[in-house]
Parts: sequence; structure tokens; C-alpha cells
Amino acid sequence: MAREAGRKLIAQNKKARHDYSIEDVYEAGISLTGTEVKSLRAGRANLTDGYALYDDGELWLKGVHIPQYDLGTWTNHEPRRTRKLLLRKEEIRRIAGKVKDTGVTLVPLALYFKDGYAKVEIAVARGRKSHDKRQAIAEREAKRETDRAVGRRAKGRDAD
Repeated sequence: MAREAGRKLIAQNKKARHDYSIEDVYEAGISLTGTEVKSLRAGRANLTDGYALYDDGELWLKGVHIPQYDLGTWTNHEPRRTRKLLLRKEEIRRIAGKVKDTGVTLVPLALYFKDGYAKVEIAVARGRKSHDKRQAIAEREAKRETDRAVGRRAKGRDAD
């Protein structure tokens, strides 16, 4: 059987982009068991409560829910077990330096298959206050409105 090509999205954490200010994004591999991979291939995962943790030179993914595989036997996995993230040493050192700052955390943004390998997109993020969230929404809506106005103006010129 040929290895699948491209990127197949499994789960996405849309709330993370709203709750956090994203500073850097990294792609990491995940150390999984067989039943976890089969459950992910079925498109079942939940990233909402997940976070990554730096501990003793390694990164760990915690709180991500991958449900048990329906056809699994006694070898099935724990749904919320801690999973090791696979990154290069330089990337781990760079992330560790950023996480030492207060108010900075590692948040999973997306879980997907890339060329047949399970990957997770983690972000170095800083928590937002509620007034920051409102300001970000206002900026996004203002930009959207100016883009619409520019588009209408460009179409109006084309008609003349």
C-alpha cells in the first residue's frame, strides 16, 4: 500500500487563536501507539484541553483526547495519556527558552497527517485578557470592512 501524500487535517483548536496571542508555530511529530493511529485515521481527536509541557529536555503533549479505537482489544490505549513530541534538539532548546518567560505556554493548534505521519502544530502563545480579545475582534472587523470597500471601489471602476 502506498503512503498517502499531502496533509489531512484531523482536529483543529480554533479557540486557541482566540484565547491566546500566537508568537511562534512549530510542527512536531508525536509518539503514538497503533490503536491511537487507527483512531486518528478515523478522524477522532479533541485538542481543546490540550497543552504541551517542557520537562527535562523533552516536550510532552498532555490533555489531548484521542478516543479508544472501537475495534481495539485489551491493547487499547488510554484516551488522555501523555504523549512525547518529536522535535530537533535546537527547536526544543529554543522553545524551552521561550517557555521560561511567565505567561507563555505551549498550545496545540492542529493535529494532522503529513505524508502518512501524525503531526501536531504547537504554538508558543501568550494568554490574552478579555479586553485584548475584544480589540483583536475589532481590528479584524475593521480590516475586513476596508477590504470590502476597496473591492467595491475596484468593481465600480471596472464598470465605468
